[in-house]
Amino acid sequence: MNRPLKPSRTRLFTASLIAAAALVACGGGETPPPQDGKATPVGVKLEKIGGYSTGLFGVSAAEIPAFDAASQRAFVVNAAAGRVDVLDLSVPSDPVKIGEIDTNGILAGSVVNSVAVHDGLVAVAIEASPKTDNGRVALYRAHDLKLISHVEVGALPDMLVFTPDGKTVLVANEGEPSDDYQIDPEGSISIIDVKKPAKPTVRTASFAAFNGQETTLRAQGVRIFGPGASAAQDFEPEYIAVSPDGKTAWVALQENNAFAILDIKKAQVQRIVALGQKDHGLKGNELDASDTDLRADIRTWPGVRGLYMPDAIATYSVGKQTYIVSANEGDARAWGEGNDAYWAGDASQGFVEEFRVKHLINRNGWGGRAGDDLPPQLNALAAGGLLNPSTFAYCGAVAGNPGDCRADNHLGRLNITWTEGYRRDTMGNPILFNASGLQDPAGNRLMYDHLYAYGGRSVSIWNEKGEQVWDSGADIEKFLASDECMAGTQRNIPCKTFFNANHEEGSTLDNRSDNKGPEPEGVTVGTIGKKTFAFVGLERMGGVLVYDITDPQAPVRMDYLNTREDWTTEDPSTVLDTAGDLGPEGLAFIPAHDSPNGNPLLLVGNEVSGTTAVLQLKLTY
Repeated sequence: MNRPLKPSRTRLFTASLIAAAALVACGGGETPPPQDGKATPVGVKLEKIGGYSTGLFGVSAAEIPAFDAASQRAFVVNAAAGRVDVLDLSVPSDPVKIGEIDTNGILAGSVVNSVAVHDGLVAVAIEASPKTDNGRVALYRAHDLKLISHVEVGALPDMLVFTPDGKTVLVANEGEPSDDYQIDPEGSISIIDVKKPAKPTVRTASFAAFNGQETTLRAQGVRIFGPGASAAQDFEPEYIAVSPDGKTAWVALQENNAFAILDIKKAQVQRIVALGQKDHGLKGNELDASDTDLRADIRTWPGVRGLYMPDAIATYSVGKQTYIVSANEGDARAWGEGNDAYWAGDASQGFVEEFRVKHLINRNGWGGRAGDDLPPQLNALAAGGLLNPSTFAYCGAVAGNPGDCRADNHLGRLNITWTEGYRRDTMGNPILFNASGLQDPAGNRLMYDHLYAYGGRSVSIWNEKGEQVWDSGADIEKFLASDECMAGTQRNIPCKTFFNANHEEGSTLDNRSDNKGPEPEGVTVGTIGKKTFAFVGLERMGGVLVYDITDPQAPVRMDYLNTREDWTTEDPSTVLDTAGDLGPEGLAFIPAHDSPNGNPLLLVGNEVSGTTAVLQLKLTY
């Protein structure tokens, strides 16, 4: 199907009238929002009105979306092809691919990691091959896809964002190590002046100033734990959010469980702020820790703490204050997983920090996992792990014996990091115990006072200093397990039937409970009238949650839409045309005044189904 690059005014006007008539017909006070966007809704509901499918499953063929109002085009990262797919969105109910941006002419063998758009200027983050080499950021014209310029940035440029005035592009250079951990580039943030797109200039904010401060930062709660890595090597910028005045940026250091606070004008990281831990032993912070009982067993677990480790973050303002919204996905370092030499005991060939609780606290030690999934760095510390009975007595732990804590229907299946929670001396070295649970310099056991899981299974709001002002607690898992939650485009599938399901398989009730639950990953915000809403994508369970975050200390969940239709076919790729959207990765809010049909929209890139969904906001006044 061919379509003109620019739609006619008549076609757009007709589409807007049809959309308006459909909304009015719904009744119940639901009307199309005014074009000026100044009226404040009392409610919001998501509705899927269109989408585009690459026809590719499980290969990240639709990840990060961005939208240009002038050309009415959507730009979607297709990681499988290493490019950006360009969609005509002039009729939101029928997006059509009209082109693509391929970056191999800039760097041979390169792939695209992220895209951002501002007033017709498209910025693309380009990863080199190998990924440990410096990447590029390229600028294109949205209306004809012409390459304007490109500049060199740091290793593995990932997420990028324009400042509100469109004069600067910030890019998070993640600097991940090679899979065998032989090369570990420094992470950094590039600040690109694009006032003259044909002649952009680059400054780089590095983390080198924090080298030598690792002990102090660790004491503050910042995770610096890569083998032999300096702070600058260990920090891996994941996502950037900019203040409304364009002066400050907050950078999520996901694996480090921290924010970096950046002075944009100075191109300088001012502070590293640890985000702390979530106490899953407290009421309101419950979680489901097991994937074997095939039910939602959401309860408190004293001694278990969650590391927030946000992926996507976004900013908004209330009065003169800026707040940061985070999707607390969690992410383990896992390099060398496919390297047999690493699992055979060669610690120089990788680094994997994830381990199951049941293997960590086996009273016979963890030697039985050697050659299978035992990280050699862990094995070098001791021969086994113990649970502190004063903390874990509730599930039967006594000196030298984990009791029922190790059972599959208790904590046994939970994946945690072995790098934290064990008792150390003032120098950071492990304090050893014997197999009977007594402190013993000649012993060979670690004593775990706490167990640290990945992610908060939540959404948080933080102030400018990086202090948490609100967290959704256990709300997401409890909602997914409730009678209130309904999935499917028609909202007729009980979510609890597929609670914490996996996005790549069918009939996977409870599958992700031992990992990171529903995995909130993507987040974007949109302001309508005097209200601000956060849209949160749940990577594993799927779907998008909507929160009214106007009051940062008391957000309210407003809606949830999960358009997955087929939850039982073992291999969803065989029913891709009817399966629905799987694995939301990136989200982009389109306000009414920029929207092709005059209604606020939300674009969602779904990496597993390879689909871009167009959701419309139905507003109640």
